[in-house]
Amino acid sequence: MTKRKNQSADFKAKVALEAIREEMTEAELAKKYSVHPTQINTWKRLAISNMASTLFQAGDEAARTNEAEIDKLHSKIGQLVVERVFLKRAWDR
Repeated sequence: MTKRKNQSADFKAKVALEAIREEMTEAELAKKYSVHPTQINTWKRLAISNMASTLFQAGDEAARTNEAEIDKLHSKIGQLVVERVFLKRAWDR
């Protein structure tokens, strides 16, 4: 028996990307990378299905960052308004 190969995530992504591009057939890719064509199809399907979730997660994280920054700026505006009112009252006296 031969030992099972454990491929890195980078290697799997590289092969899946080439399969998605369809510049070569799966049989050609299998021969080029010494991987079974069924495995290439599996990696390709996984890459396509996870692509949308990855893109949406990045967008959600950016939205959370924006919300946190907006809250921070609102609190700063409130602080500056209070200081302005205080200084105006002090100036009028």
